[in-house]
Amino acid sequence: MKKIALFFTLIFISFSGMMQVTAQSTPTKNVQVTSDPVMVVADINSNTPADGSKKFIDPANMDQSVKPGDNFYLYVNGNWIKKTPIPPSKTRWGSFDILSEESSVALRGLLENASTNPGSNPLMKRVGDFYASGMDSIAIEKLGYQPIKPYLDAVSKLSTKEQIIEQINYLRSHSISSPLYRIGVNQDARNVTKYIISMGQGGTTLPDRDYYLKNDVRNQNIRKEYNGYIVKLFMLTGTDATTAKANANIILEMETNLARAQMSRVEMRDPVKLYNKFSLDALSAKTPNLKWQQILPQLGYTTKQDSVIVSNPKFMVFVDSLLGAVSVNDWKVYLQWGILKDASPFLSSEFVNASFAFNKVLSGQKEQTPRWQRISGLVDGQLGELLGQLYVNKYFKPAAKERMLALVFNMQETFKDRINQLDWMSAETKARAIAKLYAYTKKIGYPDKWKNYDGLQIKRNDFLGNLQRANQWQYKDNISRLGKAVDKTEWNMSAPTVNAYYSPAKNEIVFPAGILRAPFFDFEADDALNYGGIAAVIGHEMTHGFDDQGRQFDADGNLHDWWTKADADEFKKRADEVVDQYNGFVVLDTMHVNGRLTLGENLADLGGLSIAYEAFKKTEQGKSGKPIDGFTPDQRFFINWSQVWRNNILPEAQAQRITTDPHSPGMFRSNGPLGNIDAFYEAFGVKETDKMFKAKEKRTRIW
Repeated sequence: MKKIALFFTLIFISFSGMMQVTAQSTPTKNVQVTSDPVMVVADINSNTPADGSKKFIDPANMDQSVKPGDNFYLYVNGNWIKKTPIPPSKTRWGSFDILSEESSVALRGLLENASTNPGSNPLMKRVGDFYASGMDSIAIEKLGYQPIKPYLDAVSKLSTKEQIIEQINYLRSHSISSPLYRIGVNQDARNVTKYIISMGQGGTTLPDRDYYLKNDVRNQNIRKEYNGYIVKLFMLTGTDATTAKANANIILEMETNLARAQMSRVEMRDPVKLYNKFSLDALSAKTPNLKWQQILPQLGYTTKQDSVIVSNPKFMVFVDSLLGAVSVNDWKVYLQWGILKDASPFLSSEFVNASFAFNKVLSGQKEQTPRWQRISGLVDGQLGELLGQLYVNKYFKPAAKERMLALVFNMQETFKDRINQLDWMSAETKARAIAKLYAYTKKIGYPDKWKNYDGLQIKRNDFLGNLQRANQWQYKDNISRLGKAVDKTEWNMSAPTVNAYYSPAKNEIVFPAGILRAPFFDFEADDALNYGGIAAVIGHEMTHGFDDQGRQFDADGNLHDWWTKADADEFKKRADEVVDQYNGFVVLDTMHVNGRLTLGENLADLGGLSIAYEAFKKTEQGKSGKPIDGFTPDQRFFINWSQVWRNNILPEAQAQRITTDPHSPGMFRSNGPLGNIDAFYEAFGVKETDKMFKAKEKRTRIW
């Protein structure tokens, strides 16, 4: 999941056992300024749309001229897609985005109230003051780039390689930028009761290594625009045009070299390949310019460590060689660029506009996102467990948690039954799989223990300072884990987030309050809709524990092979069928879904929907066959599944997601699993002549 790019960015990395898989990719966020009016959306406590109607399945959204067996996604959503434009400040608009918009409006109300009426509640005051500081555009405008000038000036005075390395450590440890590589404290994937330092590749700006390395017209144009963006930001700080252009060439050359040394996203999906433990002496021997016994204390790692995990050792060796080969002047340019690019969305309007202009090239977004919305999202990202308390108190119904727990239990029981019925897995592996399934920790709605951000100072008139201090607090909080017991109560999403996730290292499934609304979940909806919505999401997260990555972690969360070789081979054979299926989907022009990159999510969709359907058939409605509004229970189940994934998306944003997103596009998340599920064929009378038809022997069945 991609989080908002923040000034003074603190990057914690997700390697091996610390990877996290989500139900939906988070939309790329850019904090920008605009005076757009608030978008009209439904009230967060109701499933009633803004137009006053209340229909869980609205035939007006369907295109019944399309045969369900030809393209179910268009059959269910065709007219909605035709009549629903993408708002100009968005790159995508669909079920997830509408709920996110509703949450955003709710957060705005909470924050505006907190900023004007903090009273004696310190929780209200802190989030309110942070929001007020970000909304004070007049003060921010007056400052220009002055908040970062001291850091730029400090870099300009460097004269030796040793000083360069010290400055890299300073910038990282003070949460100003994160040059070259990523580092953070995570659970040790092979001993998840312990925390360990993890590090790996980084140092580039564009969304993926392919943006630097591919020479098609699209990527050449993006690199040209990126060059211009670098020039623009340097010139806004007073650099002359000739020097700014030379700086841009330096940045592009360095980042391209770093990209060449990076693993691809598909390679990064192998948790075993990413687990490389080194003693500090052994790592320092490989990287003589990076003396880790000296660097770690400078980064604030005062708890003595004898080893670290490195996801891509070759990359770190390359970085070390780069430190030796690149001139001090070029390093100064690179470090200044890191400061500039992270700060630009949060400085005066000239910087904000330049940042947005380049974002338009990448995403196609037409207008800058409203300032209130970006600042609301920023506060949620920085102080999520303070703001989350306000959100939960006002908007979350405790009964939703009870209903979710019942659904999760039903799904667990159904999943267990399906595992026992597998004809391709041995009894030995089945027993271990069921043990893992029942070891899941279930987190629903919000944390049982809230963070209170002790020691974090928020000032009403210091927006950039607040960002730096918040990131600094998170940085110190992360490194303070070393030597402590693993905190299994911690959440990696805020309560208002419209998403869900599975963590292999903690073997947990997590469903924030934000997603527990229609079309996923509604007390007034019939079981068919709730099982086609939130139950399928529950099954999706459960299945992540048994996808191509998750299956390599045991019930305790350790990276440990608990499969027999024969069973593992059978799994891989079936998973490869899914890879081939999705590789065949054409998304944009000649761009196909990357079946290997999206494999985990595609397996989770197939497993989640299959389990949810079987669980639904245990309900009274699932057994009855009684139609509602002209649709049978089974039809309603599959229709809501497809409604969940409907969206319109800009072609530029789609092209970026095909390269970077482990989730398939909405149409294929809807249709891909259906072609493998017998009940879908029966529910809609799918014939051999229909485009989605697959012969029974070719339908992939895994979980």
